[in-house]
Amino acid sequence: MQIEIDGNVVQIATGGVTPTGQRPSVLLVHGAGGDRSVWQLQTRFLAHHGFDAFAVDLPGHGLSGGELISDIGSMVEWLARVIGALEVGPAHVVGHSMGSLMTLELAANHPDLVRSAVLLGSAASMPVHPALIESAENNTLLAPQLMTAWGYGTRSHVAGNPTPGMWMVGGGQALLERASSGVIANDLKACNEYIAPDELAAHVTCPVTVLVGSDDRMTPPKAGAAVIASLEAAGVQVTKVPLPGVGHTMMSEAPALVRSALEAALNA
Repeated sequence: MQIEIDGNVVQIATGGVTPTGQRPSVLLVHGAGGDRSVWQLQTRFLAHHGFDAFAVDLPGHGLSGGELISDIGSMVEWLARVIGALEVGPAHVVGHSMGSLMTLELAANHPDLVRSAVLLGSAASMPVHPALIESAENNTLLAPQLMTAWGYGTRSHVAGNPTPGMWMVGGGQALLERASSGVIANDLKACNEYIAPDELAAHVTCPVTVLVGSDDRMTPPKAGAAVIASLEAAGVQVTKVPLPGVGHTMMSEAPALVRSALEAALNA
């Protein structure tokens, strides 16, 4: 599915089902260097279980056109425009990693557009090592290699894949390698430079679900716990979903657990 924002194509995956406009809508937002395909094991499930699913490619990512957006705040405003163009607000918004930063800020800044928020692999801040940013800026293979090595949990590096015959870690690295020049560096710098507003949690009015992988080395459980504590202190209804033995790339590492968590959160 495609729409246009400012004359640029926005590519959206709908799980193979044409949105009806009559069902609850779910907007899924990928992380740094990714695209809509990171949600491929969730979008089809949602589309066949009572939801209109919209997994979006950010500008300059995947098959979406337009210039890269260099900061989280501007990405959030772009997402708000996507929801408006789709005419699906208020929508459930699901974000992974960098996408979780966008999701929570969207919920705070545009409460009328967000019915509920689901955060996967989240943290209040996401500092990035200078060597990784340098590698990404130079478009070397090291950046995808490091992101993949740290992004997958221990079990995923050893064996096992929910999709028989597929190599999970290799597939994850290939996804990052196919990103256009400058995409990974842009996203990593956006994460590194992001500072959440002091009163962000106080402006969140919708329920929030936080999925936390016990083996997540990019946004460790203590980082997820800090997000949860901040939201609870502000009186936000928060549900924590622990994922034992799962790393940062939880959508592919534990698709069944993630699907169950999404279904529970969206039907709450």
